[in-house]
Amino acid sequence: MVAALMQGVLSMLATQPSYRSRGLELLVQYHNDRSIKTRNLLVKMNAGLVRKIAHRISHQCSEPYEDLEQIGYLGLIRAIERFNPHQGCAFSSFAVPYIRGEILHFLRDRATSVRIPRRWQDLQKASQRAREQLTRELGRQPRDQEVADELGISLREWQDIKLAGKNRMPLSLDATVCYQNDSSLTLGDTLPDPQYIFLQAREEERQQLQRAMGELEEKLVLRSNSFSSTTCPVKR
Repeated sequence: MVAALMQGVLSMLATQPSYRSRGLELLVQYHNDRSIKTRNLLVKMNAGLVRKIAHRISHQCSEPYEDLEQIGYLGLIRAIERFNPHQGCAFSSFAVPYIRGEILHFLRDRATSVRIPRRWQDLQKASQRAREQLTRELGRQPRDQEVADELGISLREWQDIKLAGKNRMPLSLDATVCYQNDSSLTLGDTLPDPQYIFLQAREEERQQLQRAMGELEEKLVLRSNSFSSTTCPVKR
């Protein structure tokens, strides 16, 4: 048994140089011909590097591991396209900053202005597994109370976690709220404009003042006419 184990280790060590040399050959080949087929082979050979980085970062954020892995492949492709095999640098050392940088850039774009507590982020991840398990057991989508019981928290806290997850991303002012008269009403259209409200109030005050001045002028004219008609001329 020990001999078989040693033989397996030796065979593994023997295949590592050939695997690395094969990777270097493909990198040189892609550097010369820019073949999509060669690039895809390099992506497959270095997929473990992407998975390792994505798995590590997934424990530091609330984004799903699968999303981080897909973004990491973009960084890997960018590293393959920019790598120069004649500079003597190991490809793994060259690719790690590209893969990690692409994922972190994705996370910065997804960052929210309201920070969700870490405990709630962990519960959000746990709720995905809990809902999948409950769906298999119940044969339907679980209710909020059932999910809360599975997570060991109150219904109110679970509802707050769901609400925080929905509102974690800012909503665009161009987002359509509803449709009225064959035209869309955006969120920005429903928000009050302080400058418009101020000008509208000034316009209403101006119109009220004009009406008051008009009414006052009419009263003065009527009073003047009434005074003239009741005044008799003085005879000498």
